[in-house]
Amino acid sequence: MSTLNLTVLQQPLVWMDGEANLRHFDTLLADIRGRDLILLPEMFTTGFAMEAAQSSLPQARVVEWLHGHAQATNALVGGSAAIQTEKGAVNRFLLVEPNGTLHSYDKRHLFRMADEHHHYQAGETREIIEWRGWRILPQICYDLRFPVFSRNQNDYDLALYVANWPAPRALHWQSLLLARAIENQAYVAGCNRVGSDGNQHQYSGDSRIISPLGEMLATAEPYQAARLDAELSLEALREYRERFPAWRDADSFSL
Repeated sequence: MSTLNLTVLQQPLVWMDGEANLRHFDTLLADIRGRDLILLPEMFTTGFAMEAAQSSLPQARVVEWLHGHAQATNALVGGSAAIQTEKGAVNRFLLVEPNGTLHSYDKRHLFRMADEHHHYQAGETREIIEWRGWRILPQICYDLRFPVFSRNQNDYDLALYVANWPAPRALHWQSLLLARAIENQAYVAGCNRVGSDGNQHQYSGDSRIISPLGEMLATAEPYQAARLDAELSLEALREYRERFPAWRDADSFSL
């Protein structure tokens, strides 16, 4: 498929109440059709909480719910959730296809300023998902600050960033999303939450979908619940990368 119809849901989250959050998104997703990919925020079942995995919904419940909406919308549906595993808690990006195929990525860079690294296990690998002809890189919040980890090695077309990125640093969020799109010559979608959480942090959202040239294809109003839609073109991406092949000059140096 040369085009990808993408929807981003910038929404408030109910603090530490998984079923309430699922009911909220049930209402929103009931009206969505004709999309290929639907993106929810980071920790969309709980909000960004260090204790979330202790009482969060089990992975099987979240995957079952995602699968139901993937079937109903005929789209890849996902966001991240706090998940308790045998090896400890993880902040896990879950994406489910209509046929039930599950893709997952565990957040690599844990936000030490909130002690996330003391409560969650860091992921060990970067994941690339193939969906309807597109190569997709899932990333979570703080990962956005580490460009080497998301460097495009001609292995992805679209990067997805889900987040609970607080309002005082919204300018950083916006600037870094733009930088990741331009430097990697890839589409970038950032889905941040809005509202306040149980720690009294405020979230402005500022979700957006950005082209490989740095063009804003869709932008949400700050502090407002919103749905963003954009149609991405794989053909346009390939033509641009051939016309302006900066990616060929990226060296292979790694730390």
